[in-house]
This record gives sequence, C-alpha cells and structure tokens, in this order.
Amino acid sequence: MIVSRSQVHVRYAETDMMGVVYHGNYLAWFEVGRTQLLKEQGIVYRDLEAQGYLLPVIEVGAKYLRPALYDDEITVVTTLAERPLLRIRLDYEVKRGDELLVTGFTVHSFINRQGEPVRPPAVFAARMRELFAGKPAG
Repeated sequence: MIVSRSQVHVRYAETDMMGVVYHGNYLAWFEVGRTQLLKEQGIVYRDLEAQGYLLPVIEVGAKYLRPALYDDEITVVTTLAERPLLRIRLDYEVKRGDELLVTGFTVHSFINRQGEPVRPPAVFAARMRELFAGKPAG
C-alpha cells in the first residue's frame, strides 16, 4: 500500500456565499493527491503524457460527511492499496486536522492519444512491481 499526503489551503473562489466548499472542488483536490502520490514514486504525470499515455477518470465516487470551509487547511490522504495492472484505483480522505470531511475514489485507465485502451508504459509497470513486491496485483 502506498499513501501520500497533500496539503490544500481552501481559497475563497472554491466556496459559496456561506464559505462552504463547492462539492465539485473535492474532485480537483483528488487530482492534487493523485499526481502528488505518483510524483513521490518517481512517476511524473507530465512525462507519461509526453510519452503518449493518458490516464482519464473512468469512475469516481465521493461521500460528503462534513463541509470544508473557506480558509481551512486540509489534508488530502491518497492511497494506492493494490498494484495496478490495466486500471488504477486510488482512494482519498479529505481531512481538517483529525476530522474526516470526505471520502472518495477514482478509477483510471491508460489510453493512447487516439483514445484507445493500452497497457501501462513499461517504466510504470516496473515501478509498481517494485513497490508492491510480494503482494498480489489488483
């Protein structure tokens, strides 16, 4: 299992008139967590794109427990629990201190620039094998 933590400071533009974060902004914060987790493992999303690989979201879910508010300092905890093969699933927790605000997940598939499903690049697959050595693939 790989876990990453990303800090986000809630901006005024991300909230409504009551200072409550608009629900769609959590998906952008999931992206912050996802790209940070990959980067920490030596996989830079920009490099994947330069090589012709894209990772669109094919499924997403979120459960809103408590609202984040304007000026909150929140943490996005991103978890890659299983070694990905053709798809990659990441789970998220958005927290304000120890308080859990939102849980969610995204599922991604590798495609080429023509939008066709492809296997992950060799460097990605090798890094995932290394990180999940001795653990079954998901």
